[in-house]
Amino acid sequence: MAYRALLVDDERLARRQLRGLLASFPEVEVVGEAAAVPEALAAVQELQPEVVFLDIQMPGFSGFDFLASARGRFSTIFVTAHDRFALRAFEVNGLDYLLKPVEPAQLARAVNRLAAANVVAENPSSPLGASDYLFVSGAVSSRFVRVAQILYVLAAGPYSEIFVDDGSRWMMSRSITEWQARLPRSQFVRIHRSTIVNLNFVERVEPLPNYSYAVGLRGSGVQLMMSRRRASLIKERFS
Repeated sequence: MAYRALLVDDERLARRQLRGLLASFPEVEVVGEAAAVPEALAAVQELQPEVVFLDIQMPGFSGFDFLASARGRFSTIFVTAHDRFALRAFEVNGLDYLLKPVEPAQLARAVNRLAAANVVAENPSSPLGASDYLFVSGAVSSRFVRVAQILYVLAAGPYSEIFVDDGSRWMMSRSITEWQARLPRSQFVRIHRSTIVNLNFVERVEPLPNYSYAVGLRGSGVQLMMSRRRASLIKERFS
């Protein structure tokens, strides 16, 4: 399978160089190019790419302006000459961030990340590893989330909420029981009938007067309730 790619950069030489590098990756098929945001928006509608290699600084409108207006589901790999946009790039769900001139090793990492993310998306019932990626979608944006970044999962009837270490949260149409079966058992533990927690983020476990426990998560200020019946699953780890 080849992932349909759109190259968006106002510099024709940069597009040509990136196209040349991508020729070494048969899993990526460049289906179009755009030199400006309006052209890129039209290309997304027409070509339906699965990945966009996106420059940030362009005349008129930026790469971030493009993402704010683009419709459709695609991964974004930023390709830019400046590292100062990296934080914002990941805030808008960038899959990777490549600095110009792009090195083949960096590009290979990005392509491998793209492939890993899509393997998970295409096999929604397969067991997950900590380095796998989930495709999550909200009302205004979509992104890939690495399993290791998940803080905890909360049941919401037939749905579930995924809470990520960057502060984002995503609703998914999977039950808590399904997540318990899919998430790596060495890392994720069901501490309540409605809660699965990532042990790597657990900072403390405190007893409560009603014989239940409060589980504190590092760096988030979140406290989750753990039932007495399930306390033995992780209590020894923090004793």
